[in-house]
Amino acid sequence: MPSSPSRSTLIDSVKGIACATIVAHHLAFYGPMSDVAQPLMPTLIAWLYEYGRMAVQVFLVLGGYLAAARFCAADGARGRAAVPEIGRRFVRLAVPYAVALVLAVLAAAAVRPWLDHPSVPGDPSLPQLFANALMLQDVVGEEALSAGVWYVAIDFQLFALSALLLAAARRGARTPFLPAWAGEQALARAAVAAAAALSLWVFNRQPGLDAWAVYFFGAYGLGMMARWAVDAPRGSAGAAAWVLLIGLWGAVALALEFRTRIAVAWGTSLWLVAVLGWQARRGVALAGHGVDGAPARRPPSRWNAWRGWPARLGRMSYSVFLVHFPVCLLVNAVVSGLWPASPVINALGMAAAMALSLAAGRLLYDRVERRVPSWALALRWQAGVVGAGMVVVFAAGRLG
Repeated sequence: MPSSPSRSTLIDSVKGIACATIVAHHLAFYGPMSDVAQPLMPTLIAWLYEYGRMAVQVFLVLGGYLAAARFCAADGARGRAAVPEIGRRFVRLAVPYAVALVLAVLAAAAVRPWLDHPSVPGDPSLPQLFANALMLQDVVGEEALSAGVWYVAIDFQLFALSALLLAAARRGARTPFLPAWAGEQALARAAVAAAAALSLWVFNRQPGLDAWAVYFFGAYGLGMMARWAVDAPRGSAGAAAWVLLIGLWGAVALALEFRTRIAVAWGTSLWLVAVLGWQARRGVALAGHGVDGAPARRPPSRWNAWRGWPARLGRMSYSVFLVHFPVCLLVNAVVSGLWPASPVINALGMAAAMALSLAAGRLLYDRVERRVPSWALALRWQAGVVGAGMVVVFAAGRLG
């Protein structure tokens, strides 16, 4: 999701690889190009179709890891300002999200007469448009206007739930009934750990809750716990305690009911602790800087430029994630219309859709996501989603 002020080249690289995997999963899942190209690469398409979506768990864990830095700074200032922080998060998410929804509505309208396929959304309704603009589509039972937008809604719910949970815990820590050791930070982190356990062991085993943050908070909470393990003093009891809790939470969750998605989230959180903890011990900067704060010097070379592409993709991963579906719809329509039975051309079409999605994501990132948004801008673009949908419905009725 949108970039955090706590940058890490490694985390950006992981986000970039996960983003590319999700786009490839959607290309495999939403035909018809993948259906025609399937004989050329059956194993790859089958794997992407079935397991590519597991990259979402990586994003959930990384989201929690980055949120922990935002919420649980040493002075706790951010945690006390929960409502303004939630508002800022909504605006940052909503502006590029609404722009991408407008593009999705227009792309679906453009291909609907030419591409008869279940992946093409139907004409939107007014309640559907309002629900999508407000990130409430799954909560109120409306169909999404674009693939993957459910995750944006869940990401916002998780952020808001974390902010409110931490703020409530800090407020509770100021009551006179708690022992002296139960300070604001300790109680807030204990609350997150308890909520993560409840999600992993109970809520995530209830499929009917998958429109709510409590279903996914286990993976998000594991990411927050991983951050606290990395931030703990080297060799301290605190670091060991967090690693022990992460291991125990995941082991109990999988013993109760094995879920591949939880195994991926658990493995990602432990990997973060191992790799970023090792970097911290070695004095390697997590944000691409030297130990003294100066930019780390790297000899310029084509290899270094090529090696840096996952991090660059990671920084714009939210924009790519948002805009890739309308791009893929358009490419599917063109390729299926001109070469409906050519496996080679359809496979090349999938590659072209991937490349064009990255290019469109870069454009959305540069023109929209990187700019400082405002409530007025967010509200204008949300209104734009509803307006674009109504224009499409009106035009379809007139043409029909």
